[in-house]
Amino acid sequence: MNFSTFKPQHFLWSLSDGVATVTLNRPERKNPLTFESYAELRDTFRALNDAKEVKSVVITGAGGNFCSGGDVHEIIGPLVEMRRKNDSVGLLNFTQMTGDLVKAMRGCPQPIVAAIDGVCAGAGAILAMASDLRYGTAQSKVAFLFVRVGLSGADMGACNLLPRIIGAGRAAELLYTGRAMGGEEAERWGFYNKLCAPSGVLNDAIALAASLASGPSYAHAMTKRCIHDEWVMEINDAIDHEAREQAICMETMDFERAYEAFVAKQKPIFKGD
Repeated sequence: MNFSTFKPQHFLWSLSDGVATVTLNRPERKNPLTFESYAELRDTFRALNDAKEVKSVVITGAGGNFCSGGDVHEIIGPLVEMRRKNDSVGLLNFTQMTGDLVKAMRGCPQPIVAAIDGVCAGAGAILAMASDLRYGTAQSKVAFLFVRVGLSGADMGACNLLPRIIGAGRAAELLYTGRAMGGEEAERWGFYNKLCAPSGVLNDAIALAASLASGPSYAHAMTKRCIHDEWVMEINDAIDHEAREQAICMETMDFERAYEAFVAKQKPIFKGD
């Protein structure tokens, strides 16, 4: 896939200086997801595994909101019809597809920065959670509201990922109650890395992504993979794993470039090799 000329059908895409920006673009409905947008997002993040020109990703929403979750009419309604028809296979196919989107986000080598304002609910909260870093605003509202539609909080990996970000007790509260978490609370609990002004949250997220894009992309990909892989390791196994992975990074040209730049009292220019 040529991401320089990529024109998705169900969201906006731009690429500048190695930073890709994904914009959910249904502002009149607070940017809900559909079956088609789920699938296209999944396929896009999967394809990023081979995208050398993309160094980091920003995901955001248009019109002052991040994402209101699955579209009530285009997703929830059809799922209810599947239930009425006892279509267990169709329901499972849907939940596996949505989970595959999170797997693709976690599996792509590029750091993902979410820029969050306004409503960030349901599957929208999951997209934020699945990102590596999150910038938000004080006026934003994050809600894992699956329980409000009679569903479990165990959706798209939330019971695994969310406790690791904000702690088990806080995650349990949000997943059991479905209540909204305000922006200041989200920062205090560690869900947001930073609170920004609504007018500046996207630019701040892009600036962070640009700083990551100018760094050693091979090493960033290694860090992301180790954060993910080491969740299931004992500490001694993790230390040994990192020793092997770091030794591989020491074989890169970026490692040598950083040393030579330091000796020359210059800023290193990384190339990701």
